[in-house]
Amino acid sequence: MSSLKMIIGLGNPGPPYSNNRHNIGFQCIDLFARRHRLDLGKMQMQARIGDGWVQRQAQGQLQRQKVLLVKPLTYMNGSGQAVNQLIRFYKVEQAEIIVIHDDLDLDSGKLRLRMNGSSGGQNGIKSMIEQLGSQEFARIRVGIGRPPGRMDPAAYVLQDFSKAEEEAFGILREKICDAVECWLFEGLATAMNKFNG
Repeated sequence: MSSLKMIIGLGNPGPPYSNNRHNIGFQCIDLFARRHRLDLGKMQMQARIGDGWVQRQAQGQLQRQKVLLVKPLTYMNGSGQAVNQLIRFYKVEQAEIIVIHDDLDLDSGKLRLRMNGSSGGQNGIKSMIEQLGSQEFARIRVGIGRPPGRMDPAAYVLQDFSKAEEEAFGILREKICDAVECWLFEGLATAMNKFNG
């Protein structure tokens, strides 16, 4: 393992948004950084980034993979601008990126890894597809469910997780980080088999 892999979490910058449903991508990047003692203090190309090595023991061997963690600071709808600049700067192949984002069409608390596909109305993914000119990048869709009653979806995604949800999503964030590690060392097909249950 040597080529750089980019792990992107989508969200909106700033404290008012930090615990929103829409910011699950940022939340997972923060957790992954803590887990692997990676510093997210650097600013580059309209994004907060952190780079370093992720290691794990497997079959008695130490495996290492260089990663770049990315939190675009362009607000959700402009996520592609920051990501596209970083991909060009670091010369990362699209096959070496994975994006973590919230998904209204997936039941709350479910996760789905997929190889490619349309944005499904998720504006951060839509922006990335427009900027990259391609849908061919891996993603982890994190289900937040549909809003209750006639609530506006835009208002719903910008709400913080409820106390009850937070308990389940605390566990889910750990699982998402496990899925990212699996993708890093074993590839997307294996990660899909293991985590799309």
